[in-house]
Amino acid sequence: MTAWIGSIFESDVGWNHLERLVDIGNRMAGCEGEREAAEATRDALADAGARNARLEPFEIQGWTRGDSAITAGDTTQECIALPRSPDERVVAPLVDLGYGLPEDFEETDVEDAIVMVRSDVPDYYDRYLHRREKYYHAVENGAVGFVYRNHVEGCLPPTGSVGTDEDPVGEIPALGVSSEVGARLARRFDGESITVSVEADVHPAESQNVRAELGPDTDERVLVTSHVDAHDISEGAMDNGAGTAMVVELANALADREDDLETRVEFVAFGAEEVGLVGSARYAERADHDAIKAVINSDGVVRDRTLSIVTHGFDALQDVANDVADRYDHPIGTVPKLGPHSDHWSFVTWGVPGCHVKSISDDAGRGWGHTFADTIEKLEPRTLSEQAILLTAYVVALAREDVTIDRRDPDAIAADLEAQDLAEGMKITGDWPYDK
Repeated sequence: MTAWIGSIFESDVGWNHLERLVDIGNRMAGCEGEREAAEATRDALADAGARNARLEPFEIQGWTRGDSAITAGDTTQECIALPRSPDERVVAPLVDLGYGLPEDFEETDVEDAIVMVRSDVPDYYDRYLHRREKYYHAVENGAVGFVYRNHVEGCLPPTGSVGTDEDPVGEIPALGVSSEVGARLARRFDGESITVSVEADVHPAESQNVRAELGPDTDERVLVTSHVDAHDISEGAMDNGAGTAMVVELANALADREDDLETRVEFVAFGAEEVGLVGSARYAERADHDAIKAVINSDGVVRDRTLSIVTHGFDALQDVANDVADRYDHPIGTVPKLGPHSDHWSFVTWGVPGCHVKSISDDAGRGWGHTFADTIEKLEPRTLSEQAILLTAYVVALAREDVTIDRRDPDAIAADLEAQDLAEGMKITGDWPYDK
């Protein structure tokens, strides 16, 4: 009963869809390219054999970039605006705050300054600090501008949104600069007055989720998800064209194994992930959480050869992944900690079993992600095929009636966030969903 493995190795359905997505160009949330990508994904799921493939639109805060600039001394430094930065120009002293750790903000007066921070954290620090956490530490401490310096070399200014769910547009102008430009600014202009300006059009827009399904018509369902949007500066191949290509490849594989599915499997490609998990939040707030057996969210797959599954303390999600790895004699890394970023989190926050499927990497941070360099030639069809085999087996196993995945109490999730030192950052960014 392994013929399905050969079929996945021979399939080019997922890779062809990845090429289709990256060739669209701009897939920024709310733009025509995102809509085109969603329609193409809907059609690809239908062609794969999934039923009831459809789009579900929702309103979002749109943002379209204009020109941006950093002027320092008699120089103009290359930069890009961070999405959802306000349209604004400020003149103030530059303060290079290095990594921008919380204690750095406590120890340094940044009021009425333009703060520059790196995109990584030091090896000795015990947790990852998201871009938005650093941004809102700057806001809370009175900064008037924010410069986000990439730690990856290669003249690659990083992008990534600011803003909160309640206030989608950020409070101070925010720009990304390359590692090299950041080094130049720190060396020549730290403490000196500089000018940062962002031109952006803020407007109402519409995004959409893509949905389709396979398997028996059970009330309970397993969600296989990704996000279809990407940042406007690149192809968005790794983040997250590859994740959506994986969803299509899994639909194609599971259509041939539909009789093996004991629980309905729903495929969802969310919109507007890059601007605050908007599509998945809209879905989750309307869904019957008790009817969702598990969420398997691909965001960062195919980047490297070996799968990594962040299981958020749901023991069954880890146990089944280990069983699949043993059965096929192929490694799958599992991480039991919480990861409050990407679309699974809209469900996990309420105790719904969910995992974040990505790749094990030796590199810190996003690598080429969120830069001009997130392009398709850095990915390999072989990796997509190998990971699709493992994830097909994973979905079939989780959909079995005799596999029970216990939910977690939201209070336990909140306690884990506190214990893993993630709560402070979520509270700063407005992402803390709990009363206590």
